[in-house]
Amino acid sequence: MYRINKSTNNITKLEERQFKDLGFKEREHLQEWIAKNPDVLGEELLIIQKEYDGFNDTNERLDLLAVDKEGGLVIIENKLDDSGKDVVWQALKYTSYCSTLTTDQIIRIYQEYLNRYANSEDAEEQILEFLDQDDDQELLLNNNDQRILFIANNYRKEVTSTALWLLDHDIQLQCFRATPYSLSDELFLQIEQIIPLPETKEYMIDAKEKQKEKKGKSKKVEETRSELVSFWSKLKATLADNGFRQADSTNIRPNFYFGFSYLGERFYFCIGRKFIRVELYFSSDQDKVKIDAMMQFKDELEAKIPSIQFQRLEDKKASRIKLEMSPEESAQIDGRWREDTWPQYIDWYTKSMKHFFEVLSPYWERVKNKG
Repeated sequence: MYRINKSTNNITKLEERQFKDLGFKEREHLQEWIAKNPDVLGEELLIIQKEYDGFNDTNERLDLLAVDKEGGLVIIENKLDDSGKDVVWQALKYTSYCSTLTTDQIIRIYQEYLNRYANSEDAEEQILEFLDQDDDQELLLNNNDQRILFIANNYRKEVTSTALWLLDHDIQLQCFRATPYSLSDELFLQIEQIIPLPETKEYMIDAKEKQKEKKGKSKKVEETRSELVSFWSKLKATLADNGFRQADSTNIRPNFYFGFSYLGERFYFCIGRKFIRVELYFSSDQDKVKIDAMMQFKDELEAKIPSIQFQRLEDKKASRIKLEMSPEESAQIDGRWREDTWPQYIDWYTKSMKHFFEVLSPYWERVKNKG
């Protein structure tokens, strides 16, 4: 760090010092400086207690307790020249103790602080003013995860390593380096955030949000895949119980469709966002020869299955003949595809595919044999 001298248009290097060499103490000095000037930590904080020891069944005390602009609790631990090896463990204990504090308890803690160190102002009013809330708004404190702030001149490797690990596991903490400097008789103090680096903080938040979203999506995908395997397995068993053995040799896969082969083409059970259906799917029908051949029997097929539909799929190599669950049938199930409605869907699939296959298979046999 340098001091600028405007008159000489020059800079003078400041000498980096140690707190102990300057006679400064943790509680009497560094803690007091932060308590009186919490904005040195880069944000607006309301200090509500010093040396707080109001924990049940323990004589431990935390250095500073604060409230941030979101109404969350901030635990501040100060060390002088060396962080020590146990500072993280201490802070985690204090944070766990504070996690159960209610709004009323926090107001009482702050009131005790004001009565002792200030002019006995009303704690609740002071907090409302700090949070920019009106008096008629409900005050809710400590409703989010607590945060931890460390201040020290030097951090041991075991401390920074643990801090980075905790950050990676969504524990909200920051490490600040407090460094005293001197120039002749003048003393200076620099407090800078080193974990996470300020310029990477926003990136880390975005990355964590993206990671959470990705994990959430991955978990949802795995849950859906598991549900599909379970559903198709139940359907396959029900088909066999009802004497429909066409799907016996089909392996269950976590897809939104399940089917079986018949004379070179496939009959499918399909689940979509907006449909439930059974179909005869011609996967290789670019010239629409197969679907056109089946459409020769369109009148006969519609007489037997009034809701049957023929899709040539002009822009694709495939084509299909399908039977979808009607809106009326879907309304009777009273809900989308989910585990508690599976029996109703399985019943529809079983009855629909049995009838669909019994009607279509003879016509497909005729087309296949003729071709």
